[in-house]
Amino acid sequence: MSPAAPPAALYPAAISHVEPDSPAAQAGVQAGWELLRVNGEGVTDVLAYRRELERGEVTLSARDPLTGAEAHFGASWEDPGLEFHEVIFDKLKLCANKCEFCYVHQMPKGFRKSLYVMDDDFRTSFLYGSFVTLTNLSESDISRILDENLSPLYVSVHTANEDLRQDMMKWWRLKVKDPQATRIRGMLERLAPIDLYTQMVLLPGRNDGVHLDETLEHLASYDNVQAVACVPVGLTEHRRNLPELRPYTPAEARDVLRRVHAFQKRMLQERGGRFIFPSDEFYLLADEPLPNSEAYEGFPMLENGVGMIQDFLGDALPTLPTRLDRPRKVILATGKLFAPVLDLAVAPLREIEGLTLEVRALKNRTFGEVTTVAGLLAGRDFLTQIAPGEADLLLVSPNVLKYGTETMLDERTLDDLRAGLKMQVEVGGTNLAELAGAILTGVGERHMPQFGFSTHAVKEAGRQH
Repeated sequence: MSPAAPPAALYPAAISHVEPDSPAAQAGVQAGWELLRVNGEGVTDVLAYRRELERGEVTLSARDPLTGAEAHFGASWEDPGLEFHEVIFDKLKLCANKCEFCYVHQMPKGFRKSLYVMDDDFRTSFLYGSFVTLTNLSESDISRILDENLSPLYVSVHTANEDLRQDMMKWWRLKVKDPQATRIRGMLERLAPIDLYTQMVLLPGRNDGVHLDETLEHLASYDNVQAVACVPVGLTEHRRNLPELRPYTPAEARDVLRRVHAFQKRMLQERGGRFIFPSDEFYLLADEPLPNSEAYEGFPMLENGVGMIQDFLGDALPTLPTRLDRPRKVILATGKLFAPVLDLAVAPLREIEGLTLEVRALKNRTFGEVTTVAGLLAGRDFLTQIAPGEADLLLVSPNVLKYGTETMLDERTLDDLRAGLKMQVEVGGTNLAELAGAILTGVGERHMPQFGFSTHAVKEAGRQH
């Protein structure tokens, strides 16, 4: 007798919503159930789920995890009516590197466990634009990317010098499934059919200077590489047992911009676009004026901190009243890096009679004062640097909140700030016009923040790999 075939692997996917009158609803499936199989097989993620639906005729199985009851139903060229809590049904693919500049390694203790997860999953890169290093890919992963045309992907290159890249990223050999995946030049060639948006996290004296020139030259030789973002290394004061790194000096930041601007000028002639985009931080560090909005060519790297200031300033101030019906003191709390820009942008509002407006640059007491971006401020930073009752309204950046919530990095919520500070606390909005509206009306924006906790380093795990 032949041995029985092993049972098919299952990856139960928690169902968050069932559309009324859909095939799933008619079969009795409810929110809280789990999807088990599509066409008799387990599916690993929402991409595989959608791929099966594209066949037209599908059968699905779902289970109530509380009772064990199952439902089996079909769909014929229609949506089964299921939405899921997560897009990855099996485990996230984790990072195979130990980058000396990784932000996760610099996290202080005491935050939620998910913030210490070093994700490096090509599926979330395709779905959400998170950057991946490619070093953990297997042959089957590469085949899937090509077969399913998972384009575009977002790739952390850092440098095209293979030896320097290995020295900077220090991948764990036991976690690398295919040694060839660590060779960035070879991976760029293998992924030639896939559009790639790339980034370089620059470290002073390591992968900038002539290495930056050489990497840009190499990346520009690939037709599928659409753009490159370069951002300065993000540091905290929690770098225990890690190599010594330092932030950019103004002179070093100006050198980066000089090289980038020269390459942009050449790319405009050869490619018809600038190709390389420095993050806003480089301009602020160098004390140089930001490019105009058109120079960002549609803001393809906005979540990487490239063009965020011009995007914020893009919607001009509305017509302003001469006075308020009721006097109001408003504090705009932000990071030290953005505070001078914001202070200048809202200056016209200070002419309004009855409005007292202060831009307050908060020190980051969670990650250390070396961290100056607004997106990494935690609840404790607001509670310790704003006195209870000293204003009528506190407006915070949406980027300090977890995506879709009013929760900050340290689990404190806007309600916690309201209770602790004894004042109204609202979200200021994602552009200058929305912020002005919140200042004038006292009503904050209630939409979801743009990007999770920071454009800079922390997604739900870590941005820089």
